[in-house]
Amino acid sequence: MSKQDEAKEVTLSKYRFEQAKENIEEADLLFTEGKYKGASNRAYYGIFHAVKAICALDEVDFKKHSGVISYFNKEYINTNIFSRELGKRIGEARFYREQSDYVDFYIITKEECEEQINTAKLLLEEVEKYLKSKY
Repeated sequence: MSKQDEAKEVTLSKYRFEQAKENIEEADLLFTEGKYKGASNRAYYGIFHAVKAICALDEVDFKKHSGVISYFNKEYINTNIFSRELGKRIGEARFYREQSDYVDFYIITKEECEEQINTAKLLLEEVEKYLKSKY
């Protein structure tokens, strides 16, 4: 990879990581207001953008969320770069976001939403450490 291409990938990764942080900030604000459905959505997108920040460095991208999460599980969870427990928690966060967004009358509980936000924050910390080792 040329220096110019590498710079582009780092720039994209940093941008996506900033999106992740903003999503999680939004999740906190919505949670505080008792808007658990919206908070769940924003927490999941924080997770999604944090994972996509890693994908940018690998020069891979996917059209579907399932592709992003699948790639992350294969390349980063299964190889123990990130813990299996974190992989499990990401899967749960995705489940709650999909339920909240697509299932009529599904109501996420305060506790489920809070756990999802905690997962997003934990992932953000872990991804930040990983990215700092790569930049």
